[in-house]
Amino acid sequence: MKSAETEFIGGPLDGQILPILLSPFNGVPKVYKVPVPAHGDEPARTLVYTRAKAFDSRGRARWQYTYQP
Repeated sequence: MKSAETEFIGGPLDGQILPILLSPFNGVPKVYKVPVPAHGDEPARTLVYTRAKAFDSRGRARWQYTYQP
């Protein structure tokens, strides 16, 4: 399967670039959910990131994910 290097903005994954699997039409999913297991006193939770369009220095469109608290 193909993947795309996608940047995460905000939240615990801020600044990280991760490979995201592409859909059959070569797009990244609109919503990306990251399950976080319980640790100590912290309950289990799910981080939610939504897709947003960004532009690189050449003006080409690319996708990135922004954190939704």
